[in-house]
Amino acid sequence: MTDTTSRQIVLASRPQGRPTLANFRLEQVPMPALPPGGVLLRVLYLSLDPYMRGRMEDRKSYAKPVGVGEVMTGESVAEVIASDHPGYAKGDIVTAHVGWRTHAASNGAGLRKLDPKLAPVTTGIGVLGMPGFTAYSGLTVIGKPKAGETVVVAAASGPVGSLVGQLAKMAGCRAVGIAGGAEKCRYVKGELGFDAAIDHHASDMPAKLAASCPDGIDVYFENVGGAVWQAVLPLLNKFARVPVCGLIAQYNGPPPVEGAQLLAQTMREVLSKSLTLRGFINTEFVPDHYADFLRIVSKGIADGRIRYREDVTDGFENAPATLIGLLEGRNFGKTLIRVAT
Repeated sequence: MTDTTSRQIVLASRPQGRPTLANFRLEQVPMPALPPGGVLLRVLYLSLDPYMRGRMEDRKSYAKPVGVGEVMTGESVAEVIASDHPGYAKGDIVTAHVGWRTHAASNGAGLRKLDPKLAPVTTGIGVLGMPGFTAYSGLTVIGKPKAGETVVVAAASGPVGSLVGQLAKMAGCRAVGIAGGAEKCRYVKGELGFDAAIDHHASDMPAKLAASCPDGIDVYFENVGGAVWQAVLPLLNKFARVPVCGLIAQYNGPPPVEGAQLLAQTMREVLSKSLTLRGFINTEFVPDHYADFLRIVSKGIADGRIRYREDVTDGFENAPATLIGLLEGRNFGKTLIRVAT
């Protein structure tokens, strides 16, 4: 590639069930021009997140799906390599929603400056970015944890779940994490400080979860759905709160028949226990809560109460395979593609 060309990855076809490499296409395109009053960006890191699977479907949702032939959606950390914008100078580091591209032109709208002296720039699309705010806002606004309560979170070793549990501990709660595999469970309990970690691959997972929640569950932060939800449901206490953030177990296809039949049981529990189930998209909470999130989580990182882990893959061309791995649970921490250094 020369300095006159750029690369992008587009949705080549819609997946039928699990995505495959054939659903993506790497393209070489002309380098975008510096727009009047705008900036030219070179992407350093690309964030990969579970929501991208939903954008590959042609169905109504909270955001427009990616069209076949269109660039995959995504947020990046980028360097300003040319500027005609009064608010940005060459060399500035920003977060930008420019999709799966190595270079992009921007009018400056939606960019957020990062200070590499305050924190590694990757945190801007991780623990101090969208995943972190998703954890903070869902737990704080919907979960409303109180000291002495039990908070359970699925996908506990990921960027959202790991912060949910640590914030729960900071609020004086018992934190129980559900993760995939012994190594992730050791990390959740040993390094992140959860009170217990349950392997969702274990055949006796429901029994182990019940034993780890002797007083029931007051807040369940839902990232997964499927069998994990089935294990959690009977343990929910009266007036329990359930922020519904994701359903990764169901992203690659419809739930099994027994999962569909669970709806009646779920609704009975909602009614009889006065449960609160609330789906959310983190952006709805930005105006009222983002500043507090940055202040609280930044301080937690600085004083060592909040830890985070990143799973970095080198090479822009590896984004499709890495997203597929993320959806299959092969990531360990916040999934990033290092595009340039």
